[in-house]
Amino acid sequence: MRLEHVTDLEMAKQMAALLEAENARLHQRLELLVQENARLKGEDAQARLQLELTQLKEQLALMQQRLFGASSEKRKPEAEATPPANTRKQRGHGPRAQPELPVQEVLLPLDEADKVCGLCGGALKEWTGQTEDSEEVSVVERHFVLKRYRRQKYRCPCGCTPVTAPAPPRLMEGGRYSVELAVHVALQKYGFHLPLARQARMYLREGLVVDSQTLWDQLSALALHLQPSYEALPAVVFTSPLIHADETYWYLLDKGPRKKWYAWTVACADAVYHRILPSRSAATARQVLGDYKGIVMVDGYASYQTVTKPGKEASLECSLVFCWSHVRRKYVDAEKVAPVCAQVLKLIGQLYAIEADLPDPHALEGEQQEAALAHRLAVRQEESAPLVAAIREWALAQRSLPGSALRTALEYMLGLWNGLTVFLTNPWVPLDNNLVERQLRDMVVGRKNHYGSKSLRGTEVAALFYSLIETARLRGEDPGRYLLRAALAAIEQPGTVTLPTSSD
Repeated sequence: MRLEHVTDLEMAKQMAALLEAENARLHQRLELLVQENARLKGEDAQARLQLELTQLKEQLALMQQRLFGASSEKRKPEAEATPPANTRKQRGHGPRAQPELPVQEVLLPLDEADKVCGLCGGALKEWTGQTEDSEEVSVVERHFVLKRYRRQKYRCPCGCTPVTAPAPPRLMEGGRYSVELAVHVALQKYGFHLPLARQARMYLREGLVVDSQTLWDQLSALALHLQPSYEALPAVVFTSPLIHADETYWYLLDKGPRKKWYAWTVACADAVYHRILPSRSAATARQVLGDYKGIVMVDGYASYQTVTKPGKEASLECSLVFCWSHVRRKYVDAEKVAPVCAQVLKLIGQLYAIEADLPDPHALEGEQQEAALAHRLAVRQEESAPLVAAIREWALAQRSLPGSALRTALEYMLGLWNGLTVFLTNPWVPLDNNLVERQLRDMVVGRKNHYGSKSLRGTEVAALFYSLIETARLRGEDPGRYLLRAALAAIEQPGTVTLPTSSD
């Protein structure tokens, strides 16, 4: 019986005691084997044993941190950044302005019985224009309605063919549910991570009797209308001179319990394109990147490097740049067992501080954009380049145990070094791949809530809605309004491509 299947406390205690004894036996066996191995190789058995024990202790410390520690990458601030002791932390956030909320004026009069002066007993008269005002944010619950359309018919006195008023746009022929309802369900699932079964329970509370299969049918029908708009996204993304790429696992439930497929994502500053595919292989990376010839910002995953390796048959023509955020994470992990990492983390923090003060060229156009790029390049050459050189010098000066977390971080960074330093000569290249990681966040949260997709069609619909919703958010258009606008346009004229509009 496995430990995770045990429900009886006494049995769990007994199993834990047995595991502890077995662990002690294995440690003794390891010690003997290490000594024997060192003797056969002519090495110092004690030194070799100490090396093995050091690595095991480090692995145990990191495992305990992952299991029980905070997952945040935030670190304690430097000592000099500690605020003065007399600084009081502000409590609460204060009232927030609500310019988008409709305002309802509610006048509260006195009851007739209370319109008597408490001193003289005379009748109180209304003081015209004088009120004591306050505000309260309230909620008016959503409600569903059954619209019964009555299409007026008209006839000609001459006996010609009668004419009937046109029907409103239908999501599907003979369907009973509106386009607005389908958009609402899609936004709740893919924008706010509410599974369809949970939505059906919520709607029942509000008077709508519907099951999750019916809701899914509306999503699938809506996705058919939006398919041309989804298929137009790759052309938008791949026309950018620099794109971001990343992937995460996605469960396809009808292929077996916890069968992993993978959500592959490519993104630029104002568009996102997701695909859910069965593999995470180099061949899939080649399929995702296609004929793209620009710069691709990625993490250190080997498949990207395999398909872009020069001189290799069918090698892609795009070039890779790598992410400083991933480098930093390696050192954050290693710092738990190697405090010397604080030095390089401070240098990387200074790189990010420089970037924080630089203008974003994507938000500008024309001469302003050119000036921003020139400024960005000059600052990086003058201020960032010496920091990057100091980081490399620090890394080369370190000595670490094989297999240790510090050694892993050093090898990761130095192995990607050429791609990590491109940002010093190309002002378009950012420091990290966080843009695409932000676009994957909704898929990760959704995966935790509805576990993935039940079918291949489910993966296609999920990729479509995540792509369109996140592109709308990037461009500053409300995703619900966008989906409704695009769907109505496609219903009126099948095949219509409607992409979100920029708020600029």
